[in-house]
Amino acid sequence: MPASPPPRSRTRSAPPLAGYTVAVTAARRAEELGALLERRGAAVVHGPALRIAPLADDEELRDATGQLLARPPDVTVATTGIGFRGWMEAADGWGEGEALRGVLAASELLARGPKACGALRAAGLREAWSPASESSSEVLERLLARGDLAGLRIAVQLHGEPLRDFLDALRGAGAEVVPVPVYRWTGPLDPGPLDRLLDAVLSGGVDALTFTSALAAAGLYARAEERGAADDLTRVLRGRTQVACVGPVTAAPLLARDIPAYWPERFRVGALVRLLGERLPATAPVLPAAGHTLEVRGTAVLLDGELRPVSPGPMAVLRMLARRPGAVVSCADLLGCLPGGGTDEHAVEAAVARLRGALGVPSVVQTVTKRGYRIALDPAAACGS
Repeated sequence: MPASPPPRSRTRSAPPLAGYTVAVTAARRAEELGALLERRGAAVVHGPALRIAPLADDEELRDATGQLLARPPDVTVATTGIGFRGWMEAADGWGEGEALRGVLAASELLARGPKACGALRAAGLREAWSPASESSSEVLERLLARGDLAGLRIAVQLHGEPLRDFLDALRGAGAEVVPVPVYRWTGPLDPGPLDRLLDAVLSGGVDALTFTSALAAAGLYARAEERGAADDLTRVLRGRTQVACVGPVTAAPLLARDIPAYWPERFRVGALVRLLGERLPATAPVLPAAGHTLEVRGTAVLLDGELRPVSPGPMAVLRMLARRPGAVVSCADLLGCLPGGGTDEHAVEAAVARLRGALGVPSVVQTVTKRGYRIALDPAAACGS
């Protein structure tokens, strides 16, 4: 009997995220993130967990601005680019923009990160310092390390959260703090897209869930709790679905729930997408089977580098077989993995038939009479397993 031909070489013809579904919870920059993911081949599910409620006409913002114009701050902390720009635009609308920029220019300006730095410079201002970590906690540490906060007037531009610990620590050190609430985060006006995202995650239809703010994580869990699905969500995020965050601050509420989140070294959306393009394919089983190379992705298979979409039922069967490459898996076990369950083992036969059709190479999945099915692992691989 002639030896089986060597498996065809694995190619890189498919984009790194082809065959994967990635969920986007962002409210801001969702289009940018979604476009970057789609450019790398991902199918994108978008459900904003938050919305920004601007406060340009809010008396609270105008009152804080008036306080600073009347008694200028010694130090000003800019926490977000969008928030600081919104503040300047609101002040311009009130006819107080030039005066406000003059007051802030005379203070020591601290920026939480590069976006806040960019907004300061766009307003004709220049930061005195910005932390490499882009962390509010590092800004606080720097301020507290000064040792001269007693009587110092500090303006803090908020970014949707009240930052109570940050403000209380400054007040505890003797500073006079003026919070500047430029916008606040609230739940989405229409929860429908977020509910559809949640449903997709809970059903196992999402390979990776992305977050660009800690508040988005909180918003997603708030909605899951309203629906009585928080425990189910945690179970899925600890298992099949990867969780990718833009940085450690964003990941903090997820890590607190023992969810294994990860983030790129550079806290940027582009870096997040590149990291996903490395992490997701790295988890895909790659099997030499029936003289072909089979890579099992989220909703598709790469067969010798060519993408073959597979529907959920057949994909569930393939995943079960791939977890035990070369071993026979019974129809009863395969029936249990099919979406919706059931008791008729003919459903397994139908799913295997559809799987073979989707792959276009029926010999990849072998029938073992009266026992079940298995991946037709090539002999050399089977000997090494």
